[in-house]
Amino acid sequence: MRYSASGIAVTNFSLAVGYKYKDTESTEWVTVVCFGKLSELVHQYVQKGKQLFVSGRMQTDKWQDKDGNDRYTTKIIADKVQFLGSAADKPEAYKVRNDGPPAEDPEQIPF
Repeated sequence: MRYSASGIAVTNFSLAVGYKYKDTESTEWVTVVCFGKLSELVHQYVQKGKQLFVSGRMQTDKWQDKDGNDRYTTKIIADKVQFLGSAADKPEAYKVRNDGPPAEDPEQIPF
C-alpha cells in the first residue's frame, strides 16, 4: 500500500484467474488496483492464496518503452472485493466495498 500525492491510499495486487475447459487449463495474472478505504482493508486482510471475487472497471494504459514502442497495460480498478472459500478463510466482514467500511468493526476481524 502506498499513498498518492493527495493522501489517498492505493493498493495494487496481482490476481490469478484460472480457466478450465475440457482438457485445457490456463492461468492469467491480472493487476487489481484499489483506492481509499477499500485499499486499506485489502492491504490489511488479503493474503497470498486467498480466494477473492473482485468487481470493478477495466482500464488500459498506453505507455512507451525505452525503444519508443507503444505498450499497453490493462488492470481492474476495483470497487468491490469479496472473500471466497471456506468459512475459516473469511473474516467476519467478508464483503469489502469501496463505498465505505464494512458493517462490523475492522479491528475485530479475526485474521
